[in-house]
Amino acid sequence: MINRSSARQQIMKSPKKRKPTLGSGARFKALTTQLKKRGAKNPKALAAFIGRNKYGPKKMAAMAQKGKRIAKKRRKRRS
Repeated sequence: MINRSSARQQIMKSPKKRKPTLGSGARFKALTTQLKKRGAKNPKALAAFIGRNKYGPKKMAAMAQKGKRIAKKRRKRRS
């Protein structure tokens, strides 16, 4: 039989899912795939709209710039 204290310990030991860091683009990509599954016509535009509402236009623009910089570095390494 499981009592409260052992149940609490099991919950505390279970690994928590960590979200990807903000500005890495992983959250945006996950959201676009989720929206695409739901039938969105343009999931990237919808994800950008949601992000602008959540974080504001300035922060969303800063994250977009960071993502573009990271993508540019990746392209340079490949070639």
